[in-house]
Amino acid sequence: MSKPHSRAWVREAVRIIEADANRSADTHLHVFPLPPEWGIDLYLKDESVHPTGSLKHRLARSLILYGLVNGHIGPDTVLVEASSGSTAVSEAYFARMLGLRFVTVVPRRTSKEKIALIEFYGGECHYVDSAPAMYPEAERLAAECNGHYLDQFTYAERATDWRGNNNIAESVFAQMRAERHPVPSWIVVGAGTGGTSATFGRYVRYKRHTTKICVVDPENSSFYGAWETGAPDYATGMPSRIEGIGRPRCEPSFVPGVIDEMFQVPDAGSLAAIRLLRDRTGHWAGGSTGTNLYGAFQLISRMLADGQAGSVVTLLCDGGERYANTYYSDEWLGEQGIDLAPYRARFDEFLLTGRFDA
Repeated sequence: MSKPHSRAWVREAVRIIEADANRSADTHLHVFPLPPEWGIDLYLKDESVHPTGSLKHRLARSLILYGLVNGHIGPDTVLVEASSGSTAVSEAYFARMLGLRFVTVVPRRTSKEKIALIEFYGGECHYVDSAPAMYPEAERLAAECNGHYLDQFTYAERATDWRGNNNIAESVFAQMRAERHPVPSWIVVGAGTGGTSATFGRYVRYKRHTTKICVVDPENSSFYGAWETGAPDYATGMPSRIEGIGRPRCEPSFVPGVIDEMFQVPDAGSLAAIRLLRDRTGHWAGGSTGTNLYGAFQLISRMLADGQAGSVVTLLCDGGERYANTYYSDEWLGEQGIDLAPYRARFDEFLLTGRFDA
């Protein structure tokens, strides 16, 4: 068992992180234009405006605060993670803020752009040959250097206070108070760790809202299969092409019991949706935002067919600039064999008629 860390240092570390949150204020809630006669409003909470540019900024802050208040992080602790994406970028940001060394375990195939972002904030990358090797290697590294394994895939669902305390769910409901349908009919999110869906699902139950939670899952991901079958060890063993969401195994932070509905979304549909978003609103977003939009369109079409008015809220998870050479590149789409045209036609038809054939 490790020695208790200096309470004075921990107090100052918590103050520094909380001060950063206060400076960052809250994220915006954008309206996606729908025909007004539908009586349905669609909103996107723009998590790309966080200092590190993604929804994972909230998770990284929560994970490090969780480590601090549980006595796992002190002034000489090395922070270790298994992440090649936005979580590692955000964790590196907070580690540098506290003067701590941060090491993340990443597959060798990780893009140069992601590596550069992690290193920009002072993080170090430790390479493994395959994604499944990330977890045991992160555990080994943390033990070897007497560090702390942040372990986003285990602790995401418990590091955030689901009752409130300025979590993303509380923020959404506060921002919706002046809208014509202030209590959303649906909230639509993807799952990377499962932490966001757990936070929303617990919050709406705790506050006794009628809002339902829909989780959208990309191709190859295990979360949908775990939810559908009830098997917590469900695994596809395949990586997701939509960065930030989808996992080859069902992660410990995924909480199926707070989810009302799940959809599987084709990757081409996700990527066509972000181009539609850019054309209709001017907002650039990553692929996971497209997955969210695809699911939101399905639900709105169903609400229209059932004669229901109301609101739907989803997330703009990160900015599209990070994906200029992939998701927004026609050359890359061609190399991947992805044809966006049928899905774009489907979206255009939906916005004219309200019918969406998933």
